[in-house]
Amino acid sequence: MDIQNTIEKNFKEKVCKEVRLVAEGVDRFRVFTPFQFDDGDHFAIILKKVGNNWILSDEGHTYMHLSYIMDVKSLEKDKRAKIVSNAISNFGITETKGVLTAVLNPENSGNIFYNYIQGLIKITDVTYLSRENVRSTFWEDFKTFIIEHTPKDRIEFNYHDKKNDPKELYSVDCKLNGMTKPLYIFAINGDDKCNSATISLYQHEKWNSNFRSVSIFEDQETINRKVLARFSDVCDKQFSNLNSNKDRIGKFLAEIAE
Repeated sequence: MDIQNTIEKNFKEKVCKEVRLVAEGVDRFRVFTPFQFDDGDHFAIILKKVGNNWILSDEGHTYMHLSYIMDVKSLEKDKRAKIVSNAISNFGITETKGVLTAVLNPENSGNIFYNYIQGLIKITDVTYLSRENVRSTFWEDFKTFIIEHTPKDRIEFNYHDKKNDPKELYSVDCKLNGMTKPLYIFAINGDDKCNSATISLYQHEKWNSNFRSVSIFEDQETINRKVLARFSDVCDKQFSNLNSNKDRIGKFLAEIAE
């Protein structure tokens, strides 16, 4: 079978006329398409022969590209995991160690390629989660990280002072117990949350609560400067984001929990 002509023709008919196959060696072709990530980079797709089968493969490029803007480990849990697993199962894709592949049936190559492209597009939808979903995911990521890096019997999420705050108006995202001064941990994902955390910390100070505080931001650079300045006056330590500071945060929690 003339791959470069026959398969390319099927791809063009089922997907779009802009698809091209360019030889990159023996039984290996680069598949060029107009489909792109948000930043303008094109999907990286290879058609190659493995054993007796022709397969489509991204050779790990899709996950690698997503890693530039997010922690790819988060694709394994919660809402992002559902998006990815649905795309893989619905479009006949196999994922192995971050590589996305599909076996090509020459007689139905156009449809398989169409499904493969659709699957890649759906997987990249993780970057288009609504603002509310992103907030929820950050909170879930925060909780998972805290649980993995601190003794579970010393964690209290959504803590409030039962004596001074029976209506739970000045809650703390997480309280780490077991030290002379408990640690109040706040997950900050926007101006509103930063403001509410500031108020909570001020109020706990007024009650003369015995504590230390730390904040973990989703992205500190997005916080209004004045809002952040007020918060900085009352919070003992801050980490600008979770994803790139996991080692530092883990070390900090380990040391303070001793």
